[in-house]
Amino acid sequence: MTKEQKTEVIELLKSKFSQYENFYITDTESLSVDQVGKLRRACFNKNVEMKVAKNTLIKKALESLDAEKYSGVYDSLHKVTALMFSENPKEPAVILSSFRSEAKAEKPELKLAFINGDVYVGDNQLASLVKIKTKNELIGDVIGLLLSPIQRVIGALQNRPEAADAVAEAAPAAPEAAAPAADAPAADATPAAE
Repeated sequence: MTKEQKTEVIELLKSKFSQYENFYITDTESLSVDQVGKLRRACFNKNVEMKVAKNTLIKKALESLDAEKYSGVYDSLHKVTALMFSENPKEPAVILSSFRSEAKAEKPELKLAFINGDVYVGDNQLASLVKIKTKNELIGDVIGLLLSPIQRVIGALQNRPEAADAVAEAAPAAPEAAAPAADAPAADATPAAE
C-alpha cells in the first residue's frame, strides 16, 4: 500500500469516526470469504457500514481526531479488524449475535464497542449491548410513562358516565314513579282551586 493510499484510508476512517458516534470493533480473522460476504450483506440490510482496515491506520485516524477521547480503543486494535459504524447503538450487536447464532460459531468476536463516548471491551459485553435501548425506544418509554396517568384519568372519566348511567337506570325508576304520584295530587289540587 502506497503512502497516498494509506492517507486516503486514514481520511476515510476519520470521516466515518466523525460521522458516527457508535462503532464496533470486531475480530473476523477466522471467517471465510463467504461468511464475510454474508456479514457485509447483513450489515447493509440494517444500515450498518462495515469497513476492514489495518489496525495501524485505524489508530492513526483516531489519534488525529482526538487521541484522548479514543484512548480506551487502542488496546483492542490487534489481529484482523472489521469496523461496524451505525447510528443505532445496538444494531451491530444484534447483527453479530444473530450471525453467530445462525452460524453456530463464536466468530465474529466483539473486541470493543464505542457507544456515545462509552467503551465496552470484550466479547462478554455482546449480550448487554443487544439489550441497549435506542434513543427512540427511550423516548417512547418516557412518553408512555407520562401518558399513563393521563390515560388512567381518561379511562376513569370514560367509565364514570357509564357507571352513572347504570346507576341512573337502576335507581331512578323508583324516584320517577314517586315523582308522578307527587305531581298528580298537585295537578288535581290546582283544578280544584279554580
